[in-house]
Amino acid sequence: MSFMRRPTWFAVALTVVGVLVFVRLGMWQLDRAGEKEDLLRRYAAAAAAGVETFGDIPETPPVDAYPRLALHGHFVPGRVYLLDDQSHGGRVGVLVYVPFAPARSDRLVLVGLGFLPKDGGANPHLPPLPSGDTTVRGLYVPPPGVGVRMGGDRLPEQRGPEKTMVYVDLKDIGADLGRLVYPRVLLLDADPGSLYARDWTPAVMPPARHRAYAFQWFTFALAAVVIFFILHRKRRRPTDR
Repeated sequence: MSFMRRPTWFAVALTVVGVLVFVRLGMWQLDRAGEKEDLLRRYAAAAAAGVETFGDIPETPPVDAYPRLALHGHFVPGRVYLLDDQSHGGRVGVLVYVPFAPARSDRLVLVGLGFLPKDGGANPHLPPLPSGDTTVRGLYVPPPGVGVRMGGDRLPEQRGPEKTMVYVDLKDIGADLGRLVYPRVLLLDADPGSLYARDWTPAVMPPARHRAYAFQWFTFALAAVVIFFILHRKRRRPTDR
């Protein structure tokens, strides 16, 4: 005799669809974990690669390429952009970006100087920038991803040389500067003598978290099967005394 009651077609369909959806979501999270691991590897490889000149890099480099560039020119005075609410080493602070004018170019490059912690909730005091011609080196990468834009940065409404941002939008920054800005940012190489922290990593969800979400979805799939059998098992009738 079978230990299962005959399930309705709706119960079977609902269970099958649920299992397929949960398994598909779990596989998607595993794929995302693999993509993030590949991204981190490419970042690490780029940081250790040789330096290329800026003129050799096309204006729209491949999405999966993060070249390390040497850029000659000068910093543009009078404007600093602070990406607010950042954290590093358990401290809250800002990521500092400044415009840089490459030699023989009419466009600007936004340069990431690094992280500085806040001082009692106030923005940190920024070290002075080099004046005159200089050469900077770093990774040429896409700007940090933009999440939900709650009202925008409102850069034009802010006064003074330092402007606070909640996300990096190169078009908005270009409009604020009145100059065209290249589509990527240059994250400067680490410097032991600098006050800035520059252990750059992509601002993405770590692979371990994707795997944790995958395990969660696979657990939901297993739970759906277990619940199906529990609800459709035959209950033993009590024996007559």
